[in-house]
Amino acid sequence: MASDRPTRSRSGALCRQLLLTLTILTFACDACKKVTLHVPSKLDAGKFVGRVNLKECFQSANLIHSSDPDFQILEDGSVYTTNVILLSSEERKFTILLSNTDNQEEEKILVLLQHQTKVLKKRHSREKVLRRAKRRWAPIPCSMQENSLGPFPLFLQQIQSDTAQNYTIFYSIRGPGVDREPINLFYVERDTGNLFCTRPVDREQYESFELIAFATTPDGYTPELPLPLVIRIEDENDNYPIFTETTYIFTVPENCRVGSTVGQVCATDKDEPDTMHTRLKYSIIEQLPASATLFSMHPTTGVITTSSSQLDRELIDKYQLKIKVQDMDGQYFGLQTTSTCIINVEDVNDNLPTFTRTSYVTSVEENRVDVEILRVTVEDKDLINTANWRANYTILKGNENGNFKIVTDPRTNEGVLYVVKPLNYEERQQVNLQIGVVNEAPYSKEASSRSVMSTATVTVNVKNQDEGPECSPAVQTVQIRENAPPGTKSDGYKAYDPETKSSSGIRYKKLTDPKGWVTVDENSGSITTFRSLDRETETIRGGAYNITILASGKDGRTCTGTLGIILEDVNDNGPVIPKQTVVICKTVMSSADISAVDPDDPINGPPFDFSLESVPDAGIERMWRLTKINDTAARLFYKNDLPFGPYQVPVRVRDRHGLSVVTPLKVILCDCVTENDCALRTDPRTGNGEVRLGKWAILAILLGIALLFCILFTLVCGATGTAKQPKAFPDDLAQQNLIVSNTEAPGDDKMCSTNGFTTHTVGSSAQGICGTLGSGVKNGGQETIEMVKGGHQTLESCRGTGHHHTLDSCRGGHVETDNCRYTYSEWHNFTQPRLGEESIRGHTLVKN
Repeated sequence: MASDRPTRSRSGALCRQLLLTLTILTFACDACKKVTLHVPSKLDAGKFVGRVNLKECFQSANLIHSSDPDFQILEDGSVYTTNVILLSSEERKFTILLSNTDNQEEEKILVLLQHQTKVLKKRHSREKVLRRAKRRWAPIPCSMQENSLGPFPLFLQQIQSDTAQNYTIFYSIRGPGVDREPINLFYVERDTGNLFCTRPVDREQYESFELIAFATTPDGYTPELPLPLVIRIEDENDNYPIFTETTYIFTVPENCRVGSTVGQVCATDKDEPDTMHTRLKYSIIEQLPASATLFSMHPTTGVITTSSSQLDRELIDKYQLKIKVQDMDGQYFGLQTTSTCIINVEDVNDNLPTFTRTSYVTSVEENRVDVEILRVTVEDKDLINTANWRANYTILKGNENGNFKIVTDPRTNEGVLYVVKPLNYEERQQVNLQIGVVNEAPYSKEASSRSVMSTATVTVNVKNQDEGPECSPAVQTVQIRENAPPGTKSDGYKAYDPETKSSSGIRYKKLTDPKGWVTVDENSGSITTFRSLDRETETIRGGAYNITILASGKDGRTCTGTLGIILEDVNDNGPVIPKQTVVICKTVMSSADISAVDPDDPINGPPFDFSLESVPDAGIERMWRLTKINDTAARLFYKNDLPFGPYQVPVRVRDRHGLSVVTPLKVILCDCVTENDCALRTDPRTGNGEVRLGKWAILAILLGIALLFCILFTLVCGATGTAKQPKAFPDDLAQQNLIVSNTEAPGDDKMCSTNGFTTHTVGSSAQGICGTLGSGVKNGGQETIEMVKGGHQTLESCRGTGHHHTLDSCRGGHVETDNCRYTYSEWHNFTQPRLGEESIRGHTLVKN
C-alpha cells in the first residue's frame, strides 16, 4: 500500500515540494519488511527523508539504529540525513534494525531510496530564500520572573517551525514542569506554539526548567528535530539574610592591642549568588554598656576587632553588641536581619598583689619548732581563684639559718609564717625578716619604675625559756692507758648552762657502763677506774669504751651525752696462731700455710717472726722446716718422707717488739686429696676409713634380716607339714640336681642332697654334704648352689674318698630315697609359685 505526501492542504503545495517527495509503498503481506521512499537526487545534511511506522512493525524496541551512518533514525520512526547525499539512477538501500533486549527479539526493515521520477514545479522567488534564512526552529532564550503575580496563564513566548509553510504543524512539549514535577506548570498551544505558565514559581526551589519542544504533522511525521528549550527563573530579592547563630559569644583578653581579632560572624542568603540580592554588608548597631566605642566590624567579612586598648576586666568584664546584616550591598532598600554578640573580657595578670600592711611584729619561744607564728594578707584585683590572683610568698632576707618558712593558704590566699628550726634566745633575741609576694602567673605589663614585687617586714621576738643544761657536744672523749691500776682518775663529761655558759650546779650520773669499769663523780663529772681496763676485750671496738652520762640542772631538766674512753694500747698480747690443727695431704702437698694474729694495736703487731720451738729428744728440726711468706704468715714443710699420722709441732711467733707466744700445732700427714677426705679417717697413717652407715642403710639391713627370718620360718613350717601329710612327688624330680660352684675363682662342681642344703655349711664333714671334685673350696670364698634340670647325674665322690657312691651312700645310707625326694618336693612346691617359673630355672643362691 502506497502513501503519497498530502498536496491538497494548501494551494501551491506541489511547488514547495521541489526538493523532496516521499512515497512509501507498503505491501499487504510485506509491510514491515520493506519500505520504499522516493526522494530527490540530492539530500542535504539534516534533511527529513521520511517516516516509517514502527508500531505496525514492532510493538516495542529498546534499540533502533541504521546500518548506514548517513542516516539517523528517531524513536518515532523519522529518518534524517546526517551527511549530504547524492543519488544516482540506481537505488540506495539501508536497513533499520529494531531489537528488544527483554525477549531477545530483533526485526529488520529494508529501506529503499529511489530517485523521484515525478517532476514538480519549482518556484525560485527571493521571498522564499529570505524566509529560509530566518529559520525559527532553534533554541530561543526564555525566562520568567519568580513569584510572578500573573495574570495566569502567563504568556512566555511562541515557538514556530519553518516547516509550517509546507505542512500543518502541531506543537507539544515535555520535561520538568510539564509531565514531570512540578506537573502542569507549563503548556503550549498545539496550533499556535504559544507557551504559557500556569502559576508562580520560586527560584530558590527551581532555578530553571529544561523542556523539549516537538513539531509534528497531523499524521505523526516529525519534520523538525526535538528542540531543547530552557526556561530560566529570574531571581527576586525575596529572602532575608540570616545569621548562622542567634547569639555569638567571643572572648578577648583585656588590655589587648588595637586591631586584635575578637571573632567573626557569618550570614547566608538563599537568593541567587553573585547578585545584588546576596551581596551582604555587616555592621554594629549598638554597644552595651554604651561607653567609648571599643569594637569595629569589617562590613564584608564580618570580622570583629578591637578599636581601643582600654579594655579593663576589673571595670567591665562583658560587652553586648547588636549587629546587623543587609543585602543589596547595604542599600537602604535591602533586606536586613539583626543578631546579638556577647564579648567576654578575659582576665590577665595586670594587677600585682599588695600587702595590706607594710610591717608585722610577732614572737615565738626559743626551742619551738613547726609552729605557726604569723599570717599576712594581700589584695589582688585580678580574677579570684586563678593563677593571676593566687599569691606566692617568699622570704627575701633574714632567714640565712633556715629557721623560717612561709607558705600560701590555698583557701584564703594568706601567707603563713612557720618556725621550722628552733631559735636560741641566748644567740639571738630578735630576728628581722623581709618577705615578698608575687602571683603564680607572670606579670603581663612591662616592669615600670615601681617594682613588680610587693614587700613587707616581719619582726620576730624570741622569748627566753628555762631549758636546763645543754650537753654539747653530745659525744666527748678522754684517754686512759690500758691496764692502768684501779683508782686512776681522769676528766669526764662536761655539760653547761646555756644562759650562763657555766657548768656549776650541774649534777652527773652514769646511765650505762657495759663492763662496770669506771665510776662518775656526781659534782664534777670526772671518772675513776674501778678495775684494770683491757683494750682487747670483746666489747671494745676501735679502742674506745663508751659510757652514757646524764646531766641534771637545778630545776630538774636533764640532758644526755656520751663519754668515749680511748684506751691507749700496751703491748700485752703476743701473736698467736688461731688455726692449731693443720692437715697436709701427703699425696698432693708438701707443706701447709699458717698465719698469726695479734689483738694489740698495729704498732705492737706485725711483722711477725716464725720459728720452730726445740723440744728435747723430739727432733723437730730434722722433721720440719719453716719459711716466711709475708708479715703475718709462714709455710711449714715436712722432711725425710715422714710416715702418715699426727705430729705435734711447737711454733713460736714474735711481734715487732719481741713479745712472743709458742703455739703447739697439731700437724696431720694424711693419705688424702683434700682435707675433708682426711677428716673422716680414724687412722691417718694406714688410710683405713671408718664406715658410717646412714639411717636408710640401717633400715635396709633390718628389712633384710626380717626377710631371712620369714624364709626360715616358712621352711620350718613347710617341713613340719610335710611330715604330717604326704604330698605328690613331682614328675621331673629325677631331672633336677644341685650344683655348687665357687664364683670367686674356678672351682670344682659338687652335688649334694636337698636335706643338707639348709642345715650344713660348705666345707664341713657333716653327713649329707658332698665333697669337692678336685681340689675343693677355700674357706671364706663364695659358693653358688644351682639347680640343674634335665640331667641323669649321681654323686661321683664324697669328701676325702675316691670311691663312687650313689645318692643314698652320699647321704650316709640312713635315709631312704623316697624320703629325700619327698623333702625336696615339699621345698620345690613351696618356692615355685612365689619365685616364678623363670626364677626357678635360673636363680642362684649366694653364700658369704
